Amino acid sequence: MKQRSTCIRRLAAGLAILSALALPFSLAAQERMVALDPTKTTVQFTLGDILHTVHGRFQLKQGSIVFDPSTGKASGTVVVDANSGDSGSSKRDKRMKRDILEADKYPDISFSPTEIVEGKVAPQGNSQVQLKGIFRLHGADHEIVIPVPVAIQGDQLTARMHFVIPYVAWGLKNPSTLFLRVSDKVNIDITATGHLAASVAQ
Repeated sequence: MKQRSTCIRRLAAGLAILSALALPFSLAAQERMVALDPTKTTVQFTLGDILHTVHGRFQLKQGSIVFDPSTGKASGTVVVDANSGDSGSSKRDKRMKRDILEADKYPDISFSPTEIVEGKVAPQGNSQVQLKGIFRLHGADHEIVIPVPVAIQGDQLTARMHFVIPYVAWGLKNPSTLFLRVSDKVNIDITATGHLAASVAQ
């Protein structure tokens, strides 16, 4: 009887160890959701002109992304407040929001991912992926692919994104004047941090 009890305890311990070892693989196989923290996420823009370079930022409204590491499929939306644009010049910002972005009419700038087209997100540590999705600006949708370095530590995910928006080619006005010439493209840099968990569907 004592020998049987010992065997049962050993079997239970073995199963517990196997379950612990299998956990990272089960997490990697299921859908994960990251809820972005607006207080720990920065959205910066850089616009060049002849005299100097303009730096500014926007405020994240909300953002959540769901991705499946096994298939690469992704969904969700990251929303930025168009009225929050701040370059340090109230006159310039007023013109940007009123005449270029038309923020009263189009208050949201958003990105909705559709799939990871290259690379995989590791359960922990650093990864490098190419994320495809729809960038919505000034009421129009544009498909883009963004390189995204991802770092996961515990239940926290941090992602960095750099991409270029050809805003004039996408139909927005060029703010250049007779005495001021600015680039027809704007650089966007995003550092996003959020809480990582299994998706609600799981």
